[in-house]
Formats: sequence, structure tokens, C-alpha cells
Amino acid sequence: MMKADLQKAFNKQINEELYSAYLYAAMVNYFEAANLKGFAAWMKAQVVEELNHASKFIAYLHERGADVKLAAIAEPAATWKSPLAAFEAAYRHECHISDCINKLYSAATKADDHAAASFLIWFINEQVEEEAAADEAVQQLKLAEGAPGAMFMLNREMGARQPTFPTTTSA
Repeated sequence: MMKADLQKAFNKQINEELYSAYLYAAMVNYFEAANLKGFAAWMKAQVVEELNHASKFIAYLHERGADVKLAAIAEPAATWKSPLAAFEAAYRHECHISDCINKLYSAATKADDHAAASFLIWFINEQVEEEAAADEAVQQLKLAEGAPGAMFMLNREMGARQPTFPTTTSA
């Protein structure tokens, strides 16, 4: 049985993951409106990934016999001053999510819940990849600043990213 305070923290993380999907959906709309279909495709893949993360947390709580309590999702920003600004916001957000996961892991170890701590290891490793992917986009966009041809190529390259759909909800 999962302790009530840890269960509450897991539910808060579900909200964080759903907000992440919502934020990236807003970025999809921003890029679509700017006719940057490649950047939009990259963010669409990110939306799917974040929904997958939320699903993993939900499935885990069900597996543990814990209650899932969905909370309202905050409204994300709708515009950014540039593609670079949008990806910098995405990078900052991924750093925030990493911090949330690390705190959740600390709460699980403090609660002496080894199963929860073990479950969270996948997310800790995933966040390293998430931060790296967002930072790579930021660095590439910085290099492309002031070079429309480079921006065009980067937009095309980022459009090659395809969402991956999980075959299972377990971590």
C-alpha cells in the first residue's frame, strides 16, 4: 500500500506530465501558425511522449491500488517571440520536470517505498534525454540565428522526428 503523502505527490506529477503535453501542444499551435511545420512535428512528438509519461504514472498508481486524482491543468503560454524562445522555454520546462522527478524520488526513498523509487529510476534517466534533446534544439537554433537558410534546414530536419507510441504503459 502506498502512503497517502506519496500517493498525493504521484498525483501531482501526473498533473505536471499532463501540463507538459498541454504546453507542447501550445507550441505546436505556435509553430503551425508560423508555418514552421518541422518544429511543429517535433513538438507533436513531444506531446505524445508526455502523454505516455502521464499514462505510466497512472498505470503505476492503479497497479499499487492507489487513487488517481486528476487536477485542473494550468493554461500554458500561447506565443513566443521566436522559435529559439519557444525551445528555450521547453528546455527550462524539462529542467523543472527533472527537478520534480528528483523530488519525487527523494520522497519515495524517505517513505521507504522501494517499489516507487525503483519505478522512478526510468523517469530519472528519461529526463536526462529530455533535457539533452531540448538543449540540442536550443543550441542549433542559436547557430541558425540570422541565417534563414539554416533555419529552413533545421525546420526540415526537426520535422523528421516521429512520435513513438508505447505498446505497454509500464515503465
